[in-house]
Amino acid sequence: VQLQASGGGLVQAGGSLKLSCAASGRTISRYSLAWFRQGQGKEREFVAAITWRTSRTYYADSVKGRFTISRDNAKNTVYLQMNSLKPEDSAVYYCAADLRSPEGGFNRGSGYDDWGQGTQVTVSS
Repeated sequence: VQLQASGGGLVQAGGSLKLSCAASGRTISRYSLAWFRQGQGKEREFVAAITWRTSRTYYADSVKGRFTISRDNAKNTVYLQMNSLKPEDSAVYYCAADLRSPEGGFNRGSGYDDWGQGTQVTVSS
């Protein structure tokens, strides 16, 4: 499946952004979906994931309570609503997909086969 992330931008600390990731080529209804991010000079890290069958969600501790991942299978799109943004949330955000369940767990990037190109999020203090 091909993925196209959008919705990034510049926002002040405390603000909100909603990222979208549109899929094409296949329906995402049988895909688990996730968001990862990579800050400048940092390693890629898990942000959030949503499963394919029950839409169960998983979050990194650093974003729990502030970010919400959701999916709309009819629109073939996954979203990441980000509230109460902090400067440390600044990063390139990537969406990822894997048929059914990623090997090794939902928070491991190596388990996802398909990746979008990334969208930049910058949070100013």
